Amino acid sequence: MERHTYQTGIIGNCAFLAHINKNTNVDWLCWPRFDSSFVFGGLLDSEKGGEFSIRPHGEYSTKQYYLENTNVLCTEVTNPEGCYRITDFAPRFRQYERYYKPLMFIRKIEVISGNPRIKVKCRPVYHYGDTPLVGSRGSNHIFFEGGGENMQLSTNISLSYLEDERYFALNETKYLITTFGYRLEAPIESTAEKFLENTIKYWRTWIKHSTIAGFYQALVIRSALVLKIHQYEDTGAIIAASTTSLPESPGSTRNWDYRYCWMRDTYYVITALNHIGHFEEMEKYFNYITDISFRNDTRYQPLFGIAGERVLTERILGNLEGYMGEQPVRVGNQAYEHIQNDIYGQVLISMLPLYNDRRFINNERQDSTKWLDYLLKKIENTIDEFDAGIWEFRNIANMHCYTNLFQWAGAKAALKMAKTIGNAAYEDRAQKLIDKAAAHIEACYDPERKVYNHAIGSEHLDASTLQLILMNYLDPNSQRAKDHLIALENELKAENGLFYRYKHSDDFGKPKTTFLICAFWYVEALACVGRIEDAIREFKSLIKYGNHLELFSEDVDEKDGSQWGNFPQAYSHVGLMNAAHRIAIKLDRPIFL
Repeated sequence: MERHTYQTGIIGNCAFLAHINKNTNVDWLCWPRFDSSFVFGGLLDSEKGGEFSIRPHGEYSTKQYYLENTNVLCTEVTNPEGCYRITDFAPRFRQYERYYKPLMFIRKIEVISGNPRIKVKCRPVYHYGDTPLVGSRGSNHIFFEGGGENMQLSTNISLSYLEDERYFALNETKYLITTFGYRLEAPIESTAEKFLENTIKYWRTWIKHSTIAGFYQALVIRSALVLKIHQYEDTGAIIAASTTSLPESPGSTRNWDYRYCWMRDTYYVITALNHIGHFEEMEKYFNYITDISFRNDTRYQPLFGIAGERVLTERILGNLEGYMGEQPVRVGNQAYEHIQNDIYGQVLISMLPLYNDRRFINNERQDSTKWLDYLLKKIENTIDEFDAGIWEFRNIANMHCYTNLFQWAGAKAALKMAKTIGNAAYEDRAQKLIDKAAAHIEACYDPERKVYNHAIGSEHLDASTLQLILMNYLDPNSQRAKDHLIALENELKAENGLFYRYKHSDDFGKPKTTFLICAFWYVEALACVGRIEDAIREFKSLIKYGNHLELFSEDVDEKDGSQWGNFPQAYSHVGLMNAAHRIAIKLDRPIFL
């Protein structure tokens, strides 16, 4: 069976993300926000998803690559008539003392050799394919309207060729500038070239200002660039993925909308950003978390919208065929209703830099007492509760080891904060929670198998308990940590280093694919316990599961290495970054500043 990989690259500017297929089509572009309706959604329906392609006459081949150290994507198209290059990018650069990140998508088309003939199709839609946008011709643009939205395509291509979708000879460089919600009132060629130059410079400067360890540095750079454009800069939220309803495995119906911000990701994202030295992104993300906390006096929910929305009603879109015919197609995510109690610890840990990182000044900790009281109360009120756990079981609740671990870690962070501000009462509250959480964790231990089960009273194992080692609950040098790791790898490790989250049945049966971030956690755990050669070997075996651009999905099929799940998955790239950093530290590789 041929390995399934996603045939797209992504571009973005922290205001929107777009997926460009190797066949030149814009397979996915949601405007005006990450979680809006798509304008181009061929990823989920080849007809109702619309189209924005630049294809040659006859048969052709393509290759796709990024300009080095940027989020600027090139697609080279070759056929017997010649070869041309499409350069796709979302403008982003400093201007007027702020970042310029418009809802603007630019495509540059230039001849490389020969005399290729091309045809451009631009058929935008809205309301998830229910409303085709209708175009009207201007002097050098087509203005599209429909569904209460508007979009303009400005170009130096003959509008007759565009409207009639006719082939024409590509004998000079052409540009397509698409804007959403406003009209472009600027020259086409010079604007596109200036924006391209400035955008390339921005991304390369951003990478130069990153702290990247000397272990698989190019891969970490690509993952850092992926993570960066998953941040919705307007609020600081970082989404799990830009897509919805890409199945975890064929026929599984595990097709979820991941265009939201998961609180469970907080610690891992903050850690990755800290490793690469990007303080500004950390601060924006922390401000997003702070805003959610101060606007909601009830319990945290597992995920929020990118502007802090609480209600993310899940609905099924019956009008779309789905990715490769996979149903259902979902918008919204019912997991917002779940109870997930590790997230209070996640937030406390994310706050810790305010107290031990001197880049934060003292007056930025002025709400310390309010913060600590708020979050300690949350843990005190939930530490004995059953919850849905990190994997958000829909109809199963347990006292999860992972939840208690983050309550333990969060309380440890609170203890450090309380000491920093000199509050003995809060120190006492935090210590009591540390002790209680540890007791719950120990109740998960199976002395015969020498392993921590996933929940109290359960015999099932879960890869999330690898975090007992990574979070230093278990001393990595201890025999208990080493035994726990061996037990997990004996049961959950698949071939070539892949790792299952768990193997027991959940609401939808037994999982059929491995979860990529768990494999990177496994690599980290190997490094932690001193099995560094094993860690390097397993890391090397995992990186082959990227697509042609080294972009990684959420899930990987153990049998054939196919990519599944939403793509690219920020979680997977964060896992790669953290695993590479862990190995680099163990190898004493240089950290490039």
